[in-house]
Amino acid sequence: MENAHNDTSSSGMGSKEFTLLVALLMSITAISIDALLPALGIIGKELGAVTANQPQLLISMLFLGLAMGQLICGPLSDSLGRRPILFCGFTIYLVGTVVCYQADSLEMLMLGRFIQGLGVAGPYISAISLVRDLYHGAQMARIMSLVMMIFVLVPAIAPTLGQAMMLIADWRSIFELYLVYAAILMIWIGFRLKETLPKSNRIPFSKKGFVEGFKEVVTNRITASYTICMGLFFGSFIGYLNSSQQIFQVQFKTGNLFALYFGLLALVLGFSSLINSRIVEKHGAKYIAFRAICVVVIASIAFFALHAFVTISLWMFLVYASVLFFCFGLLFGNVNSLAMEPMGHVAGIASAVIGSVSAIMSMGIGTIIGQMYNNTLMPISGGFVIMGSLAICIMYWAEKGRVEEVTEEESVVA
Repeated sequence: MENAHNDTSSSGMGSKEFTLLVALLMSITAISIDALLPALGIIGKELGAVTANQPQLLISMLFLGLAMGQLICGPLSDSLGRRPILFCGFTIYLVGTVVCYQADSLEMLMLGRFIQGLGVAGPYISAISLVRDLYHGAQMARIMSLVMMIFVLVPAIAPTLGQAMMLIADWRSIFELYLVYAAILMIWIGFRLKETLPKSNRIPFSKKGFVEGFKEVVTNRITASYTICMGLFFGSFIGYLNSSQQIFQVQFKTGNLFALYFGLLALVLGFSSLINSRIVEKHGAKYIAFRAICVVVIASIAFFALHAFVTISLWMFLVYASVLFFCFGLLFGNVNSLAMEPMGHVAGIASAVIGSVSAIMSMGIGTIIGQMYNNTLMPISGGFVIMGSLAICIMYWAEKGRVEEVTEEESVVA
């Protein structure tokens, strides 16, 4: 308990307060995406969207900003410390939010969302780094499990918050919510959080070091393969996310119940993540991830084929989506850890590169799938079939390479 006390005191706050702050820092990305979902249709009509699918780009632009911001914030956080990156990130996020609030065209709103994405990279990158700075081993696992329990609730309630803001005012009030949320976190950090990365532990930023780290990530067979896999199936997930408002409110005519259905599916993912944390040490990340992606592909093939025989109803989609979301809870953390496994010696840069490359990939794939939405679920389920099948092939290729490397090493030793 002595170490735990020393760790929390160096942050300037107790472990409960620190855990809540980290969870809310991680949650700013989810709330920035999910709270706006119920408003996409209304925004499209008010700002003159050319097509029904065009407002989906408001989600994609935030992901693009986040992907690019990670490459900058990751290395700078290791060299300058956590607090400067947090304040800089929140300042950029607030600027982007003001641009969104004042937007009088869809193009201006997209620009604001891109700026928001750049800003959100600061707290997104710093959140996990804060935990790494202060905790290790079992203590770190315990804190992260508590963080994830809080974090999982945000996607479940964010659409309801957005819906509630529109009942009180209009869609612009959602950006007022973002302003207040970010401002509270900034003030909280300013008064309560001390710098957690000592100067002696900082890694000076250098162009050469970044380039070498980038090369190491993209040329390592295991890391590059699992990074691509993350981009593939997370891209399919973003395709669903982009289309979710139209699926529920237009195709299935759920109205304000969209927030409820979306939230319940988010809880399925959270429940699955909790189960994964309990079983991953026993079965291994590779074993669980491979079987989860296989289930995604099989379920998606069956659901895609179902379109030829029946008219898809809401309950059919909810059953299919529940299977997918349960598998996502088994995939996201495990595949990220598999990608990071060979990169312990360049963890900071590797984490930024892996996150950025997979996010850029997934943003592109998700945008294409979302723009193909045609009031049926065939583009979504077809996307999961194609991207999931590619991911299975790449996983197999990566692990085959791992086996070949081990065999070569054993023959050299012999």
